[in-house]
Amino acid sequence: MIWDQTFVDLAPLPRGFHLVTNEILVQAPDMTNCEVGLLHLFIQHTSASLAVNENADPDVRGDFERHFNVMVPERAPHYEHVMEGPDDMPAHIKSVLIGPSLTLPVHHGRLALGTWQGLYLCEHRDRADGRRIVATLQGRW
Repeated sequence: MIWDQTFVDLAPLPRGFHLVTNEILVQAPDMTNCEVGLLHLFIQHTSASLAVNENADPDVRGDFERHFNVMVPERAPHYEHVMEGPDDMPAHIKSVLIGPSLTLPVHHGRLALGTWQGLYLCEHRDRADGRRIVATLQGRW
């Protein structure tokens, strides 16, 4: 059994749902010799999240953004945490709804994603710095 861990740094991205599969895989622990395992990804931020979803049609990412903006609106009168701007509290709520982590199967040296699945950085702030993800690989070589 082997364990490996590294940090994945993503460049700043605008608000929205961004496919980052390739960026993560380039920086994640080397899986090429892992026969069976798990890659756990944890984002170290409270206003962004990680998800797995459709990787082919960009309309899906736009629909997610529009839906979450309706579901969790800015400037809701019941928000008390407003000092960091109108997008901050909604970003925290969206992050809780989607979640900070993913656990993905590794099979014969590759992520065992479905044909139309990709990894999303869900950026919930209008302007954010780069994001950092802890990538932990556990598996059998």
